[in-house]
Amino acid sequence: MHSAPLLAITQGDPAGIGPEIVAKAFRDAPEQMLGCFVVGELQTLRRAAELLQGPGRCALPVAEIADPQEAWSVPPRCMPVLSLPGLPGPLPFGQVQAEAGRSAAECVRWAARQALQGRIAGLVTAPLNKEALHLAGLPFPGHTELLQAEAAQHAGVALAQMPVRMMLANEALRTVLVSIHVSLRDAIDAVTKEQVLETIRITHEALLRALGRPPRIAVAGLNPHAGEAGLMGREELEHIAPAVAAAQALGMQVVGPEPPDTVFMRARHSAEHLGAFDVVVAMYHDQGLIPVKYLGLDEGVNVTLGLPLVRTSPDHGTAFDIAGQGLADAASLIAAVQMARRLAAGKQQA
Repeated sequence: MHSAPLLAITQGDPAGIGPEIVAKAFRDAPEQMLGCFVVGELQTLRRAAELLQGPGRCALPVAEIADPQEAWSVPPRCMPVLSLPGLPGPLPFGQVQAEAGRSAAECVRWAARQALQGRIAGLVTAPLNKEALHLAGLPFPGHTELLQAEAAQHAGVALAQMPVRMMLANEALRTVLVSIHVSLRDAIDAVTKEQVLETIRITHEALLRALGRPPRIAVAGLNPHAGEAGLMGREELEHIAPAVAAAQALGMQVVGPEPPDTVFMRARHSAEHLGAFDVVVAMYHDQGLIPVKYLGLDEGVNVTLGLPLVRTSPDHGTAFDIAGQGLADAASLIAAVQMARRLAAGKQQA
């Protein structure tokens, strides 16, 4: 029996830095990568391993496996790869390509289905490219929506019955978003009592498992100064405050709406100062992600909440401008693996 959860790491867009940071993680953080394997295309991942060979760099062996459990028999500083049939071989670096989008999506689908069937403890997804997904004809703006569709299909329910939320986290700050990959105009329309309350509920349940105690949740306002009692917008009065009150009535430790220009600073953790909150619920994508990314992009982790599986991801994109040059930093991917382990362990104990 192995104590560490078994995790799949998807290769991401093969034209980007995904395969490279995966290879670097296996080389540089062998203890953290124990019980991990890569889902992708063998030659693409061998090319990534070859990027690490140079002055002062050690070669990274690649071991092809046929079953996830074989990952346990692969020695440290060796990358176990479960190669999926039908994926294209190495593609040109730094280009948006339909084949790359399809390849990235197929790896995510395979890993998600394994997790939903209980064969692995969770998945860590290397970055994919949203334009490449679109060129491949896939109706998903990103990982979150693709995973939501897989989970809903597995459960036999409509998409609306599988609500999910994005959490971005680093050592200093956690934020959860009411809406994700929609236009700002549509994001404002998504600020309803029902949507905000659902976000608070999903956040509470997820962090209760992760922290082992009820989380302290702050809810940001939508408008400047949280609306100034209706002078700068009525969303706080008509939607956000009623959602907070409903969550409080259910016993959750939540406050708000808080002025969005100060709440993230109040929630920030440091070695010298414990933040006032464990997490901030933000009303839209950039409101919540800019503060987290500013405080620590290198170790930021994207977590999908609300799914019946564990999924984390690095807090960056495919970085086509540096792909294939051996320059990518694996710190965020390693942090995502560590986060996935903690979440998987908490899920097993729940």
